[in-house]
Amino acid sequence: MARICTFFGHRTVPDELRPRLRVEIERHIHEHNTTVFYVGNNGAFDRMAVGVLQKLKPLYPQIRVFTILAYMPSVRDEKSVTEYDTTIYPEGLELVPKRFAIARRNRWMAEQSAFVIAYVRTDYGGAYDAVRFAERRGKSVTNLAD
Repeated sequence: MARICTFFGHRTVPDELRPRLRVEIERHIHEHNTTVFYVGNNGAFDRMAVGVLQKLKPLYPQIRVFTILAYMPSVRDEKSVTEYDTTIYPEGLELVPKRFAIARRNRWMAEQSAFVIAYVRTDYGGAYDAVRFAERRGKSVTNLAD
């Protein structure tokens, strides 16, 4: 079974984080045999993770990148998800009020994953809540803000 790693981070991140993120992703590929990566599509950390993963795909053709959607995409949104291998819309999310969809999606991602790579600088907010949820579920969390 594939080892899954997911990402949680802030809407804004410094570009200087990119090399550290790449090192951490490669460490997960080599040390943990991680081949599947789940990424949201709501902020700069998500975009940075996708960018790094896309650059690594030629070096590691076994890796797969999935965007996990919080909302069902409309026709105008379809172009924004083409950089991923596949998109996943977790079952039951359509029943969640829109204001809670990202939090519920993040919990789903944490439950599916063995590992979390995060960039969380605060002790509040959605990324913080997702990391805390993952830690309570016993997931291995690496916070690049530490």
